Amino acid sequence: MSTLTLFIVIVFVIGYLCIALESLTKVNKAAIALLMCVFCWTLLMMGPESYYPGIAADGILGHIAEVIEHHLGDAAGTLFFLMGAMTIVEIVDSNGGFNFVRDVMKTRSKRKLMWRVAFMTFFLSAILDNLTTSIVMIMVLRKLVQAREERLIYAALIIISANSGGAFSPIGDVTTIMLWIKGVITTQGVITEIFIPSLVSMVIPAFILQYSLKGKFEKSQNLPKSEVSQFTKKQRNVIFWLGVGGLVFVPIFKTITHLPPFMGILLVLGLLWTVTEIFHHNTSEDDTMAKRVSDLLSKIDLATIMFFLGILMAVAVLQEVGVLTALGEGLNTAFSGNYYLINGIIGVLSSIVDNVPLVAGCMGMYPVAAEGAMAVDGIFWQLLAYCAGVGGSMLIIGSAAGVVVMGLEKITFGWYMKRITWIAFVGYLAGIISYWLLDSFIF
Repeated sequence: MSTLTLFIVIVFVIGYLCIALESLTKVNKAAIALLMCVFCWTLLMMGPESYYPGIAADGILGHIAEVIEHHLGDAAGTLFFLMGAMTIVEIVDSNGGFNFVRDVMKTRSKRKLMWRVAFMTFFLSAILDNLTTSIVMIMVLRKLVQAREERLIYAALIIISANSGGAFSPIGDVTTIMLWIKGVITTQGVITEIFIPSLVSMVIPAFILQYSLKGKFEKSQNLPKSEVSQFTKKQRNVIFWLGVGGLVFVPIFKTITHLPPFMGILLVLGLLWTVTEIFHHNTSEDDTMAKRVSDLLSKIDLATIMFFLGILMAVAVLQEVGVLTALGEGLNTAFSGNYYLINGIIGVLSSIVDNVPLVAGCMGMYPVAAEGAMAVDGIFWQLLAYCAGVGGSMLIIGSAAGVVVMGLEKITFGWYMKRITWIAFVGYLAGIISYWLLDSFIF
């Protein structure tokens, strides 16, 4: 490792520690992420020729500009998807679209609510995706649990359940989408063989977390509150099905048009925006301004968006200087043939750095074989889908679901690490063991 690369890694580690210690430093994590991003790219620019030896000296600056634009484009696609999904869910929620979901889940028993939240999040994340599902479930949770300390426990379980549910579906997580599109896993293969490990990785943490909650909610807290809505029940249902049905349609739209997922989100947002404006024609401007889409856009948590941007672009530097690739090759050399250990470690790493470049690096390093562990639906690829998805639950910034819940509920890195990390890790290991048992004795 060159001196410059070492400095880049040191800056990343220091920035990461500052993000982890946000509750002590009192400096917003978004500010640290942006500084970390700029410092890492600045260091790369001090010796770019060592990272791009095949590029002529007079063309290297232009090449780096293209590289940055490429990574920024990837990050922007994720950010626009996130902003669009958050806005869609906010529109549906503010107009009473999630009332029936809340009614189905409501119970005065704190533990019963926990299990209902866990299973609904788990299965919804396989249909929508773990990011969108997390936003939906947090919105519903806010209507049911007012005590902050209790709501944080439910929110942590939403992160774990969303990541576990996304891992067994080809459209449930960005990494499974990548593996599915590349053709190394199939829909039938990943569902039949990863479903039970994913379920185990959710059930065990839920079982442990239920002991943090005792008794029942106050009757006035957990029962649905009457909400004044300018829309009729039929109009609210239209908004709900347009919003949630549109989110389900996004992967179908991508398959049909081959456009990036954020384009599908923008399509749904545009349709929903148009429909709500039409509905508002017959209502008073004073009564409805707070629920118009143009006003709801101001509720988007830009600090979370900036944090996501900083993290993604900082990780891109590690990818450019070859740190992630070297890490993968090192794992392959150290644990040659033991795919459980290799993927287990990749899963742990995915809770520290973004799992997308990790999975992308693995797809580039390991060729698809005709048979064996590296074949389509082989042990390696299925374990990679499970570990990269579920492993992100171990730290709150290890997954898109964690980052968005962190922003919505203002959960600190330290609280999550102290209270939830070990629980998520136990579930993660249990899922790997269950996969081994299934592979050894059933499949």
